Amino acid sequence: MAKPDLKSYRDRMDKAVGALKEEFAGLRTGRANVGLLDPVQVEAYGSTAPLNSVAAISVPEPRMISVNVWDKGMVVSVEKAIRAAGLGLNPIVDGQTLRIPIPPLTEERRRDLVKLAGKYAEQQKIAVRNVRRDANDDLKKAEKASEISQDEQKRMETEVQKDTDAAIKRIDETLKAKEVEIMQV
Repeated sequence: MAKPDLKSYRDRMDKAVGALKEEFAGLRTGRANVGLLDPVQVEAYGSTAPLNSVAAISVPEPRMISVNVWDKGMVVSVEKAIRAAGLGLNPIVDGQTLRIPIPPLTEERRRDLVKLAGKYAEQQKIAVRNVRRDANDDLKKAEKASEISQDEQKRMETEVQKDTDAAIKRIDETLKAKEVEIMQV
């Protein structure tokens, strides 16, 4: 086993923060956002495909998403997929374009979304802590194998803890910003 590379652990922590931002993009905040349709999978040509591979998605106004389907025969499949995605959206078919009005959120729904955002954040914090555990285990193994000194192990564990604290702080800041965005009327 070679000397542990702290950069790889830092990268894994950064990926956890990035994954949280992607999950948050799919949370509905009352404003139209193309990321809202990311989970939609369409039955296309005998297999399932992401919506953005069969249509162009745009936001022409704050409470409207426009989906311009490239193949006229796919319009019905796209409409079904959006309705079935469990997003609470009802597309209006207009030729090859689907207009999707974004209804305003109720206070209760906003609170539910804040709880869901908190759950996503907690999952990523756990992922970051798991990376820290892996790093510390690898550092202990390296020290036992006499690849690094005990002092070096302690110094590197301190560095891993600093990286962990920084990643969790970024997760908390991202969550706080998302909560504010959700609760805005």
